[in-house]
Amino acid sequence: MPLVKRNIEPRHLCRGALPEGITSELECVTNNTLSAIIRQLSILSKHAEDIFGELFNEANTFYLRANSLQDRVDRLAVKVTQLDSTVEEVSLQDINMRKAFKSSRTQDQQAVSKNSIPNPVVEIYNQSDKPPPLNILSPYRDDKKDGLKFYTDPSYFFDLWKEKMLQDTEDKRKEKRRQKHAEDIFGELFNEANTFYLRANSLQDRVDRLAVKVTQLDSTVEEEEIMPLVKRNIEPRHLCRGALPEGITSELECVTNNTLSAIIRQLSILSK
Repeated sequence: MPLVKRNIEPRHLCRGALPEGITSELECVTNNTLSAIIRQLSILSKHAEDIFGELFNEANTFYLRANSLQDRVDRLAVKVTQLDSTVEEVSLQDINMRKAFKSSRTQDQQAVSKNSIPNPVVEIYNQSDKPPPLNILSPYRDDKKDGLKFYTDPSYFFDLWKEKMLQDTEDKRKEKRRQKHAEDIFGELFNEANTFYLRANSLQDRVDRLAVKVTQLDSTVEEEEIMPLVKRNIEPRHLCRGALPEGITSELECVTNNTLSAIIRQLSILSK
């Protein structure tokens, strides 16, 4: 719903009930219309005066700001003309050590306060009806709340803004905690990776020293001196070797039987 800043009354010029006992109704309506027009013109002139007053105040504020800016420009021009580039030399290190220029911005405070309300709005506010006296019922409420706030609450938007600001602050605090936790995790991972890197370097140094020692060994060592270690052995190795018992009439049959039994033993050990 838009708020009318400046209102002109009466809106309807010819509307209105005529008093009783009027002989000339047309003349009465004409007089009422002219009086309503005069009232509108007077209110319009009052609004015009108010508008020009606001324009004057804004122009005066702009004039003061322009004068302040002109003074700063004049002082800066004097300093620039006094500089001599042939005499005064500034090193690059001094330039880097100086802080960059940053203008100070003055933010408006209490832009929507009682003192900043325009005069037409103040007049409309004073002419409006007062809220009903619901605050006299507040002592009888069980929740101890102000009864007038259920009808009108001027601090509603401030409380809403305050809750939003508090929520934003809490969100920023949680974000900082998450960032700190992530930094701690990455720090632990970096320490573990650094420890693993140092251990790998130590192991690589040991391998390099062992490789140097191996290359320095005498390659003329006979192979018989190094006895291989057999992990799995299959017995008997020789199938047909063995002394024949005495009193054997058929030596070929005995050797064949011994060979077959040796093969069976080898197969059983191999399957194991």
